[in-house]
Amino acid sequence: MLCVLQKNTGRMKVNSDRQSIFILCCTFLIIVTNSCISQSESNKENQIVQTKTDSKLLKYTTGVRSILEDSKGNIWFGSYNEGVCLLRNGEFQYFTTENGLSDNQVRSIYEDKNGIIWFECGKGLSIYDGQKMTIYKERNYNSKNGWKLTDSDLWFKSDETVGYNKLEGDPGVYQYDGKNLYYRTFPIKPKLGEENSYSISTPFVKSKNGMVWFGTYGALIGHDGKQFKIYNDDSLGLNGTTESLHIRCIMEDSKGNLWIGNNCGGSTIGGIGVLKYDGKEFIHFTKQHQLRKEDTKGNSLDRVFSIGEDASGNIWFGTVESGVWRYDGNSVKNFIKKDGLDGDFIWIIYKSKTGELWFGGGPNGVYRFTGKSFERKY
Repeated sequence: MLCVLQKNTGRMKVNSDRQSIFILCCTFLIIVTNSCISQSESNKENQIVQTKTDSKLLKYTTGVRSILEDSKGNIWFGSYNEGVCLLRNGEFQYFTTENGLSDNQVRSIYEDKNGIIWFECGKGLSIYDGQKMTIYKERNYNSKNGWKLTDSDLWFKSDETVGYNKLEGDPGVYQYDGKNLYYRTFPIKPKLGEENSYSISTPFVKSKNGMVWFGTYGALIGHDGKQFKIYNDDSLGLNGTTESLHIRCIMEDSKGNLWIGNNCGGSTIGGIGVLKYDGKEFIHFTKQHQLRKEDTKGNSLDRVFSIGEDASGNIWFGTVESGVWRYDGNSVKNFIKKDGLDGDFIWIIYKSKTGELWFGGGPNGVYRFTGKSFERKY
């Protein structure tokens, strides 16, 4: 009996030792596993943070051509030929012709009274209803002379990249009144060879006095609901050869002045640059400040593609080859690559809802001015 008890006691001791070893091994494995999981999760978190940081910058390489902050707080960025990007809740979503755009060049972006986002592309129009992107195909050509204005009008260029198609027939503009899209023709009969001179080249501007302004390559056209104002080379006293209109942007400032930016404008040296219209007369702003290329022999205010006004009333000009210029009411200052811009081509100057100016252009990105220099924002 004693021998059996001793034998059993020995077995119990062995089993106890085995259990202890097993528990120690399990504890070690749990500690090691938790450590690995914790390290893996830490690395994963770092990867997520890094990805999120990278995603704050647009991937476009051909330039940002249009910007819109919509009523829902989303931001849209239209590119030169890579489609459009939606920034929503800190994440970017990209759309191209494969996702419902009519063309990968997005010149202007608008929001209508119903919250639909409209994209004026190099060819055609597309809309985003909050869920999907689709090509907008409905057109009405039955009242081309039925000009009338409403408070919610949106205006778009013709469906062609330049010029007009057979259905449009003559130079004009599409008007969306909140329900239908109508084609309206301008009261212009182009001379032979000037058919493309009256193609819409800028986003429309609705002035404080109710006038709607359209920039075409060869003319500035205004309509107040009753009559038109048309300014071309002849009416502005430009000779049409070394000096001629080539409008690429228009902007009305807080004082009611209309600023008109031109590209080459017929000059072999540069362009005519900026014109200022106060409602009574036109001033050749670039020439007035001696900023033509023939005057500066360097960076000039000849070839202007975008104009904006900041919260302090300074007027900013984005150029094709000379970066950005700021006019404070007295003097004009130039900002280029050394001032933080990635390139010297500025497609658009956009005022955000907070009053900050955003500068979009080539080859990539959107920039903000810090007060001294530029830094990339998107």
